[in-house]
Amino acid sequence: MTASNKSQHSTDNFLEELRWRGLIHDTTPGLEEHLKSGTVRGYIGFDPTAPSLTIGNYVQIMLLSFLQRAGHQPVVLMGGATGRIGDPSGKDAERDLKSFDELDRNTAHQIEQVKQLLDFDPSVPNHALLLNNLVFYQDMNVLDFLRDVGKYLTVNYMMSKESVQRRLETGISFTEFSYQLLQGYDFVLLHRRHGITLQMGGSDQFGNITAGVELGRKIDEAKLFAVTTPLLTKADGTKFGKSTSGNIWLDPGLTSPYRFYQFWLNADDRDLPKFLRYFSFKNREEIEALEAGGDPQHIKRIFAEEITVRIHGRQEFDTVLAVSQLLFDPKADAATLRSLDARTLAQVAEEIPSPTVAGAIVQNGVLLPDLLSEHAGILPSRSEAKKAIQNNAISVNKKKVSDLNTQITGSDLLHGKYMMVENGKKNKFLIQVV
Repeated sequence: MTASNKSQHSTDNFLEELRWRGLIHDTTPGLEEHLKSGTVRGYIGFDPTAPSLTIGNYVQIMLLSFLQRAGHQPVVLMGGATGRIGDPSGKDAERDLKSFDELDRNTAHQIEQVKQLLDFDPSVPNHALLLNNLVFYQDMNVLDFLRDVGKYLTVNYMMSKESVQRRLETGISFTEFSYQLLQGYDFVLLHRRHGITLQMGGSDQFGNITAGVELGRKIDEAKLFAVTTPLLTKADGTKFGKSTSGNIWLDPGLTSPYRFYQFWLNADDRDLPKFLRYFSFKNREEIEALEAGGDPQHIKRIFAEEITVRIHGRQEFDTVLAVSQLLFDPKADAATLRSLDARTLAQVAEEIPSPTVAGAIVQNGVLLPDLLSEHAGILPSRSEAKKAIQNNAISVNKKKVSDLNTQITGSDLLHGKYMMVENGKKNKFLIQVV
């Protein structure tokens, strides 16, 4: 992932930017005036309950980016403490608690991801800050917490929150019920220690966030503010990451750059306006001009390039294009294939069937019909393999093979490991020699 936060398209009005992008769900009174009073520090919390940030989390990273571009100071709060408790927001059942070791690993990884997506350069006056709420609570005992925090919110107030209401029938533990106290007190301490006056998040967090606004008022007589974004949903009504294809992770090991790019290319045309406004750094005039062009596929290609380069870098994007050309461009030939490095072929292996074959078999030489049937399992039998070769359906490394006596040896391997086999136009395989 690469940071890309210095912009020629900054705005003097953060809320105005969010409005035209459709990124405002709720705000608390007085926020607009507060933002005009000077540089504001605003934060978003990220609980490390997953091994990586997702594209849903990235909506919030974009919010911090727009805040920074408007001249304010973004703060990332890692939920080292809140992640140990479990947020009931948006959940129909109790979460399984993660081990401390897993949470610590997730935290460390997400910190590295965030560092690539916001400007933390200390020479920048409004550089991003990174904090961890585990620091707030690791030395606090339960009596202090109940006296200093729990006394200020009534059970009636806490039960009125939507995240609690929806769980009353199925049940909610005291642990998850108390989550809003913990998140609320985060806001109080962030204001005391760092002068943070704005908390942001998804609309499902509004109850937790306003609990913090209320605690700030009651405990410190502080005036705190909030803004939330709509939850990221698709045109078909499904939530992001809830489809059968799974979540869209920012980690290339969980969602490959190729699949990340293809996701945007294959998006529903109806989702394009939302995606552009949520995730593009193009300004309003540029986005509206792009939309006026009218060709959804053209818009998707431009947008998919922008977000893939930002998350994964230019080099990975170039690799994605090379993989796409090999798999989908009918003009891709043997020269195209041989121009790809081992790293790119490893990505190809993730996208098409990639049977493994023992190295000794290839190095000693093996007849192509035997390789296709017995060793790689590309065709069910030797007779089927011979038939396909005779019908001119088989290509090896983008070259047609019609001789049944063709022997495959180590010299046919790309980078000493890979060999591409095609059976007809649509069935592609990348044999990996191990």
